[in-house]
Amino acid sequence: MNAPQTRVASVAKALSDQTRLELLLAIAMVPEHSCAELVRAFPISQATVSHHLKILVAAGLVTVRRSGQFHHYRVVPGALAEWAGELIRLFAPAGRAIQARQRSAGRAPSARRAGARP
Repeated sequence: MNAPQTRVASVAKALSDQTRLELLLAIAMVPEHSCAELVRAFPISQATVSHHLKILVAAGLVTVRRSGQFHHYRVVPGALAEWAGELIRLFAPAGRAIQARQRSAGRAPSARRAGARP
């Protein structure tokens, strides 16, 4: 797997878990959230919150700032837009190949999407 594929997979894995998605949404609502605030907001243990936050940080979706014993998390601006662009670029050659096969078979891709029969 090349670097863009690894990044796309890492972010997809991070976003595939409902709790991580909810944590990311909660962090995105404010400029910064402490781990303690997130533990109070979610009905899961501190260790589980920390585990999910570690995955979000590793995926590049949030950053962590340490202040003494406290950890503060914030969303990385543009991280999801960058991931979406990588995802589109990754699948663009495959999409073009599918469209070319459909054209050579005499089927218009736009007609299939519109629900028309070939």
